[in-house]
Amino acid sequence: MSAPRGKAASPFRQPKAVWAVAFACVISFMGIGLVDPILPALAESLDATPSQVSLLFSSYLIVTAVAMLFVGWVSSRIGAKRTLVTGLAVIVVFAALAGATGSINGIVGFRAGWGLGNALFIATSLAVIVASASGGFSGAIILYETALGLGIAVGPLLGGELGGISWRGPFFGVAALMAVALIATVALVPDLPKPKRVTSPLAPLKALRHRGLLTMGIMALLYNWGFFTMLGYAPYPMELEAHELGLVFTGWGLLVAAFSVFFAPRLQARYGTAPVLYANLLGLGIVMAVIAAGVTDPTTVIVAVIVSGAFIGINNTLTTQAVMLVSPVERPVASSAYGFLRFIGGGLAPYVAGKLADATDLSVPFYLGAATFLLAIPVLASGHRLLRRAESDTGEEDPVSPALTPVGTPAATGVPPVVVAVGARSEAAAVVDAAARLARGTASPLEIVHVRQAAVVEEQAADTETEAEATAAVTAHLDRLGGLGVAATGQILTGVGDHAAAGRALARHATEVGARTVAVGRSSRGPLAQFADGSFTSALTHAATCTVVLVDPDEEPRPLTARSLTQLRAEAR
Repeated sequence: MSAPRGKAASPFRQPKAVWAVAFACVISFMGIGLVDPILPALAESLDATPSQVSLLFSSYLIVTAVAMLFVGWVSSRIGAKRTLVTGLAVIVVFAALAGATGSINGIVGFRAGWGLGNALFIATSLAVIVASASGGFSGAIILYETALGLGIAVGPLLGGELGGISWRGPFFGVAALMAVALIATVALVPDLPKPKRVTSPLAPLKALRHRGLLTMGIMALLYNWGFFTMLGYAPYPMELEAHELGLVFTGWGLLVAAFSVFFAPRLQARYGTAPVLYANLLGLGIVMAVIAAGVTDPTTVIVAVIVSGAFIGINNTLTTQAVMLVSPVERPVASSAYGFLRFIGGGLAPYVAGKLADATDLSVPFYLGAATFLLAIPVLASGHRLLRRAESDTGEEDPVSPALTPVGTPAATGVPPVVVAVGARSEAAAVVDAAARLARGTASPLEIVHVRQAAVVEEQAADTETEAEATAAVTAHLDRLGGLGVAATGQILTGVGDHAAAGRALARHATEVGARTVAVGRSSRGPLAQFADGSFTSALTHAATCTVVLVDPDEEPRPLTARSLTQLRAEAR
């Protein structure tokens, strides 16, 4: 009674549709860093002040922020593919117009249109990749994170190379590359079904009435104020040519990508979300103060900006995690509300920094940026209890309770079952079969709980499978086991809060049915993510009143306790 384990599907063996969207993601994520190397050249060529040039950040980000409130509504009405294609087309048009104009005001205006296209694109790109990718949830997220990291790292390099030819080069370069992505998306990406329920355009604003989401959103606004002050003004005191600026910001981008993907999860697993964010915001405040104090020394500014990439990478990942942990609403709505506040902070910062620089000197905007990083610490602290509770609470209530939906014949009452939790993974059958052996050894029925996961990367969130797909997965398990004479029933656990909430919901369900044991398999995201505070497995282990075991098809079940979770995290480091 075993399912072949096989090799996990490679995240890079994907349909052509996925590669088309992933390529567009890379170009989209280049969008902000791409213009940094040409900021001084723009000021010189168009006879503009740094404060005027900074408006190309402000117009882009403020329009993106406002549009984030409505893109969920647009996507739910016209579908993900049409929203994606519309966003790409808008970016192509306005990027080309920005390159063709001859005035700074023209660039600022066309960057606003670019921001609209960017909002339409980024709001749906993750959902389209998740819906189209092979290899399941983890493969889709790995591919999206790879595109994100590549875009952040390569954007400044491409901007520097094209900017060395002409300041118009980066704009025309983006337009050409996005045009290729647009054609590929139209040709290769299939139409995706529209959501059954239309999202209200007011839902993100209404969501900000919840204290936890508003607190983390304000913290993100302050963080992004400091971040975009640095991004918009640091190139000037460096006194470098476009090519050299491109290399500096490429070094910065590489650190952002590396610390976001590899280091942030490890720090979070060891110390928790809030402590890492406190230390990280303090570090950013210090780095920004160093830039302000050494603004007349190009070497100091260059080194400090590159070093800041490590802090920014960690913060980008963990700020989003914090928002999703405390949010009591659906992830897409929380994403839109968070994105609105985040981009508003980023959009206002360059404008205010320009006014301050014109009225005083160049160090003042950086000192203000350092202050906003530090001010974000007490704001975060005001929501500390909410965040800690979301990470480790074992109580009975969650703001939005995950729901369990029966599949197949209801389980017989009176006999303690073995419950096994699985997701949409190729290894799920092997985990179910290992749990079935455990159930047979104790003469217990087996209950399969299929956990529908949600993907969260940066400020984006998307469901990774439909209810029909989840039902089909459970039915396949039941049919296979039924053919082998194994008594089993199924449930679908749909979570609309964080993963910890789903873990606690499963623990409550196990108590209600008098489960003998709850079994979980290993996560494809790795042990650090699986056993971290705030994870599904960690919350389940802490909240369950019965035994929780980690099953591996080739090993004996391993009981999970608070101590063993710590040991598993230590073994992974």
